[in-house]
Amino acid sequence: MKKHVGSFLILLFCSQLLVAQIKTWSHPKTVKTVQWEVNDLIYKTKSEIKDPFSKEVYAIVSDENGTQKIPIFYNGNKQWVFRYSSASVGKKTFVLESEIKELHKKKGKIVVTKNTKKNRHGGVVLNKENPQHLFYQDGSHYFNLAFECDWLFALDYNQKTIPKTEHLLSLVEKYGFNQIVMNVYSYDVKWPKDKRLLKYPEHEYGSREDIFPFLGSNSNPDFSALNVDFFRHFDKVISSMHDKEIVSHLMIYVWNKLVNWPDMQSKADNMYYDYVVKRYQAFPNIVWDVSKEALHYERATKEYISERIARTRKLDAFNRLVSVHDYGFCRNHKDEVDFISMQNWQHTLYQNMLKAKKDFPNKPIFNIEHGGYEESPYVVFPGAYDNAEACLRRNYMCLFAGGYTTYYWQGMSWNAVIHNPFEQPANFIKPKFNYFKNMRTLFDTVNFENCEPMSHYNSAGYNLTNVKDGIVLMYAPKENNWVGASKVIADKFNYKNATKQWFNTLTGEFTKEEKYVKKGIALEFWDSRPWKNQADAILIIRNLDKK
Repeated sequence: MKKHVGSFLILLFCSQLLVAQIKTWSHPKTVKTVQWEVNDLIYKTKSEIKDPFSKEVYAIVSDENGTQKIPIFYNGNKQWVFRYSSASVGKKTFVLESEIKELHKKKGKIVVTKNTKKNRHGGVVLNKENPQHLFYQDGSHYFNLAFECDWLFALDYNQKTIPKTEHLLSLVEKYGFNQIVMNVYSYDVKWPKDKRLLKYPEHEYGSREDIFPFLGSNSNPDFSALNVDFFRHFDKVISSMHDKEIVSHLMIYVWNKLVNWPDMQSKADNMYYDYVVKRYQAFPNIVWDVSKEALHYERATKEYISERIARTRKLDAFNRLVSVHDYGFCRNHKDEVDFISMQNWQHTLYQNMLKAKKDFPNKPIFNIEHGGYEESPYVVFPGAYDNAEACLRRNYMCLFAGGYTTYYWQGMSWNAVIHNPFEQPANFIKPKFNYFKNMRTLFDTVNFENCEPMSHYNSAGYNLTNVKDGIVLMYAPKENNWVGASKVIADKFNYKNATKQWFNTLTGEFTKEEKYVKKGIALEFWDSRPWKNQADAILIIRNLDKK
């Protein structure tokens, strides 16, 4: 009993600290902050402002590199918040511009010192020199390993602290995921629910009438204003993710979760969309996604989605990346998005990912939904695959095609959220997060940003070739008798000093590194392969001298 109480107190303490993760300043003259730290500069007016969500208030931040025009948002209780973070160090000045006289011409200084947090690298950006991979602002590679949790906003709602959210995010961080694909708001799923959920109502987050980003409720909405309390809670979630260096892939809309949205392009619609962009753009861990299922369900038009993208870029002073959860839109509007979001369930996933990589040579490819929905205690949405090993293989297919991938566990991805799966009854199906921790360990050692698939040279299996660092990876499905890459790859290297090593995709085990002896004209193996018929394995050939 004492052990459980101790764990609870630790979580509670961490959640209380969360409130301070956004550094707050009241009517500041000088702000002292650290690179990529989020700050709220709070200004309070003496009088109530009519229709506050429609007011235009900006902070003009200036330094030797130029200016930023950052929108300020209304936070209720006569509070106006200038939320700020900086990717650059040095001294800056700011002045407020506003139609509200009490705020107009407020001035101050900001002093930014260099980041010292070891695992903090800034926002996610593109790199012209390596356009099909993602990077952080400090230049290091961002190995995008995503995890979907649409209802993350609902955990701990109306609570002062967020222990359930913290617990789940700590698991995400522990097992190597560094992005959560999430909705700002969802209401409920439209398909029948597993009756087993009735026995565990604490895991059900659909149909909550007490959670809504507008006034009123989803069933009885009042679109005249926004629910600031909803966003104050959401701040805690995004801030906790930032503290753990987890990117929020933030889908501002979702069409297939029974949300009672206001009419498109109505005053309420624009008020909500603009507010989300204003409130969260200062967080370095934000990536924008206009809508989940953007052009499905006969709601939005391509013109509307294009307008939302343009709207985002106009409002966002921090230039966060923008995409759309719709491959058709991304394919036909590639110049409007920063990376290509795919949604491909087909058996030929690897080939389809390769084609996308070829079709969009200047864009990263992110398969946001590949049909693999690993089984959980509840059948929430089985998709095309729910076997854990089959789902894992599909994630590897995305990576070996040179793209990025997303993991789904049915116990967390939608309305059913089991925030503490490893503390559930013994008969509950547990997620195979460890498979992905192993995956992350592997790809952190081979410089994925320098790897390219050479698919047309495969004779079986899949390969990734890193010419720059002298590494070849060969993926062997467990049932394959033989895999190999052709002479074209073999001829790129001098194998005199090469070593070989095997990696088990299920256990994360590496075999002992030993000298590699090339036989014949190709990279191939027959009898040396471990774990045949037990686990998919990856052959790693390293330290190849370039010819």
